Amino acid sequence: MRKLLIILSVLSATHLHAQQKDTTKVNVADTLKKDLTTAPDTVPHLRTKIWTLYPPAVMIGYGAASFYVKPLRRLDRSVFNETLKHNIVPNSHLENYFQYAPVVLTYGLNLVGVHGKNTFLDRTILLGLSEAMSSIFVFSVKHATHRLRPDGSDRYSFPSGHTANAFAEAEFMSQELSGKSVIYGIIGYGFATTTGIFRIYHQDHWLSDVIAGAGVGILATKTAYLVYPYLRNRLTRKGREKEENRDIPEELKKKQRTSSIILPSYQNGALGLSFSMQL
Repeated sequence: MRKLLIILSVLSATHLHAQQKDTTKVNVADTLKKDLTTAPDTVPHLRTKIWTLYPPAVMIGYGAASFYVKPLRRLDRSVFNETLKHNIVPNSHLENYFQYAPVVLTYGLNLVGVHGKNTFLDRTILLGLSEAMSSIFVFSVKHATHRLRPDGSDRYSFPSGHTANAFAEAEFMSQELSGKSVIYGIIGYGFATTTGIFRIYHQDHWLSDVIAGAGVGILATKTAYLVYPYLRNRLTRKGREKEENRDIPEELKKKQRTSSIILPSYQNGALGLSFSMQL
């Protein structure tokens, strides 16, 4: 945790220096108030292409294929043997903490003024939705496959839950903060990758378990960001109005709408026309 605080301090200082060169201090109370009480009518749609869902799906497919493709299974055992020969990671299970680093950093950076894509409420619901999808999938598949762990402790090896959680949170950090700087996404994925490596070296998972877990986590978060805006918009009145009017050109939305009518009139033996306009 000490390392996380140091990284957080460095990131916040770098961001503030890049955004402004004055010595204005960030008011944490004002930041929290703004984040908690200023909710948008809708949340932005996921600004990405559907094809970005393919890589994590392929990663999951790789893990599933390792049950049937012998060369992939041999690679699992080869990597396991190499970790026994060259154990270069600490014996302490630091991955238990690394997996949460992206979320800690995301919320921590927001406190010091680095605002992400969404407000606290929407961001938190998105995170919860992502974690729920990831956890349900991992739990179900673990009990369906019964793969033995490398250390022989139990048969819940596939896929790696720690890795799935770490990559779900890394993608969450990337979605929220990469618009500010790509360095945030790199840091999040750095912690997630380290988590997966540590799980292999501590003999908790095979290589294919970790690859599949990473795919599950990324796909869960991307799906959450793809689906949630539609759900959020449908639950709010202004959101529904925005969805209904999203195909109307901006120039027509801004144009003042008026209505007018001309009717014939007859009064005191004289014919005429009457004109009315509603602004």
